[in-house]
Amino acid sequence: MRARIAAVSALALIALTSPPSSADPVLAVGGDALSLQADQLEVDVSSGEALLTGNVTLTKGDLKVACPRIDLKFDTAPHVKWARGSGGVAADVRGVHAEAAEVELDLSRQVLDLRGGVKLTRGQGWLQADHASIDIASAKVTLAQVKGSIPVPPGK
Repeated sequence: MRARIAAVSALALIALTSPPSSADPVLAVGGDALSLQADQLEVDVSSGEALLTGNVTLTKGDLKVACPRIDLKFDTAPHVKWARGSGGVAADVRGVHAEAAEVELDLSRQVLDLRGGVKLTRGQGWLQADHASIDIASAKVTLAQVKGSIPVPPGK
C-alpha cells in the first residue's frame, strides 16, 4: 500500500475520532488544505501530535517543504497548528528556494522559520544566514547574520 494512502487513511481516522466540525477539510489551515506525503506516519490522536518520516513533503498553497522528518501538532477539528521539519530541509515559496538544517512552520502566524546553515536562492542571487523567517502571505524575508551575492545588471 502506498504511503500516501496510509497517511490519508490515518488523517481520516483523526477526523472520524474528533468532534464533528462544519465542513472543514481534513487538516485545514487558514482556509487552505495542507497536503502531506511520507513513507510512514504515526498519529497520537489523544495528544494531537503526528510524526511523518521518510521522503516527507508538506504543501500549502505556494509553500512546499521537503525533508526526512516532520513533527506536527493539530487541534480536535483537526487543524494543523504547528509543524517542524528536520534532517535537512528544502523549502520553496513564491520563487524563493531555501535550504536549512531545520524549519518551523507556525500556521497561525503564517511564518516559516529556517535555522542552521540557511541558504536562500532566487534566480542568480543567493544569501546565506544563521536564521531566516519568511512571511508566507507576503513572501517577506528577514535574515540574521547574512552574507551573499545579488546580481546587478551591467551598466550602459
